[in-house]
Amino acid sequence: MEILTFIFIFISLTQHGDAHGPEGCNHEGGLCRVGNCISGEYLARYCFEPIILCCKSLSPATTKS
Repeated sequence: MEILTFIFIFISLTQHGDAHGPEGCNHEGGLCRVGNCISGEYLARYCFEPIILCCKSLSPATTKS
């Protein structure tokens, strides 16, 4: 059964449609996650449709100057 899951993931990664990939997600401050975004994050877009999400933090990160 796990092999079928990996096959499904591989097929989804090769045919991702409108997804922009992990580089764009990371560049815009997001993280690619499988399944669901964690608490405190929202779905910004897809890294690879339909299962790998680009999640961003609800609160902007603060940096010290």
